[in-house]
Amino acid sequence: MGTLTSCSFMPLNSEFRSNPVRRAFRERIHCHELNRLKGRSCFFANTHISKWGSWKQLNFDRFRCFATSNNDKDVVDGEGESGKSDSKSNVTTAVPEEERGFSSEKSTPPSTSQRSSLSSLGSPYSNFQVDSFKLMELLGPEKVDPVDVKLIKDKLFGYSTFWVTKEEPFGELGEGLLFVGNLRGNREDVFSKLQNQLLEVAGDKYNLFMVEEPNSDSPDPRGGPRVSFGLLRKEVSDPGPTTLWQYVIALLLFLLTIGSSVELGIASQINRLPPEVVKYFTDPNAVEAPDMELLFPFVDSALPLAYGVLGVLLFHEVGHFLAAFPKQVKLSIPFFIPNITLGSFGAITQFKSILPDRSTKVDISLAGPFAGAVLSFSMFAVGLLLSSNPDSTGDFVQVPSLLFQGSLLLGLISRATLGYAAMHAATVPIHPLVIAGWCGLTIQAFNMLPVGCLDGGRAVQGAFGKGALMGFGLTTYSLLGLGVLGGPLSLPWGLYVLLCQRTPEKPCLNDVTEVGTWRKALVGVAIFLVVLTLLPVWDELAEELGIGLVTTL
Repeated sequence: MGTLTSCSFMPLNSEFRSNPVRRAFRERIHCHELNRLKGRSCFFANTHISKWGSWKQLNFDRFRCFATSNNDKDVVDGEGESGKSDSKSNVTTAVPEEERGFSSEKSTPPSTSQRSSLSSLGSPYSNFQVDSFKLMELLGPEKVDPVDVKLIKDKLFGYSTFWVTKEEPFGELGEGLLFVGNLRGNREDVFSKLQNQLLEVAGDKYNLFMVEEPNSDSPDPRGGPRVSFGLLRKEVSDPGPTTLWQYVIALLLFLLTIGSSVELGIASQINRLPPEVVKYFTDPNAVEAPDMELLFPFVDSALPLAYGVLGVLLFHEVGHFLAAFPKQVKLSIPFFIPNITLGSFGAITQFKSILPDRSTKVDISLAGPFAGAVLSFSMFAVGLLLSSNPDSTGDFVQVPSLLFQGSLLLGLISRATLGYAAMHAATVPIHPLVIAGWCGLTIQAFNMLPVGCLDGGRAVQGAFGKGALMGFGLTTYSLLGLGVLGGPLSLPWGLYVLLCQRTPEKPCLNDVTEVGTWRKALVGVAIFLVVLTLLPVWDELAEELGIGLVTTL
């Protein structure tokens, strides 16, 4: 095993400037002549947590080393008053200075007894300091400067704007400060005034949020919920820029999406593909892969359908950017998610600016699916009209009639356009535009599901609040898990949401002001159409409506 022969604690003045951590971390514990440990363990004991306002500090009163082997029974216990040392174990203990994290006053110097006990241990031991709070600060996000907090409280808040009664931690890790109190005027006017004053007092250093007061006992006497104001540093609250690696990943995903869209176009020509290729992709017992060069002649005919799917995806993203531009909201580059069944699951587009209010969140979230749905439905409708024209049979592809049972809404529209005779058959000849429009509408519907940070989740969060999103989200996950929505695509889509899009969007600067009745109604209608689009038609209803050939003689 071995023995711990010597341990010294030496100060090191170094500074870490990695964003968002910029504070100095000045201590280092250096142990030398550590040959092998002989079952010894060292730990800090008697940890006291003192709460200063909304900030917490840790003080370690005791540094203890003890032996865990049977041959060495000594235990060294360093008290805060005396700082003892045991010569047997060659391990010393010392007491750190008081925490200096948030106080503008100087730390209390050590007492005479402490200085004498430390000096008796030698210079390395007398300089021993462990600033636990700065260690936590190094690992955590940048916190609000207490000097700025005092200045902001004096200059911003008061009888005419907002009277602060208490302060609480704010942010995902408590890195900010939440001012709780009483509003003294119209909330929008007060918030605008506070934002302007904050810019004058602290410059472009902090973001001020107006949020609903947590655990409020009663609503505001003027109407609506009681509000509080949260303060966060811009380094913490502002989204980070898009990195070079993210651009590379986005490009690779887009190339894969092109490939999956071409694959969808080839698969739509299943009635024309060589039998050995069809057998390999449809027969679960097939093990010998055919020559993939047999698919090359079908690539050209698959490109129109691939273009249609890619056009819908790009149109969706253009809708987001057109809605964000007037609001001066920056968006990230889209990260397309390939899928062999639909061509793509859509794209992940992040906000690169803090949204000013909930109305902006609703408008930008709905703009993408609305633009994609308009283009998709146009292709779907034109494709159905061409499919009902017998003169265009040369461009048709044969698809199973069971395909139309995948959506109640789209199946009813197809049944009304093509007629009972065409739909009530084993296969249905349709124009490729029908497939492109169907896939596009399905992609828009999946992205409008009210869960996480999907477009539908953002829209519901903006229109009805984060609490409503939690209820909608649990319901959506349940329906996806049961296969009620999306049919065979429900499981892969649910896994995709859980892995990539489950986290709700961050709050807006003004996260209190209502969005208005017409925006709420628009979100409600959109969710209703999503359910109709993703709701499969069960066999009994399909037989009654004439959607697909359920039973054959």
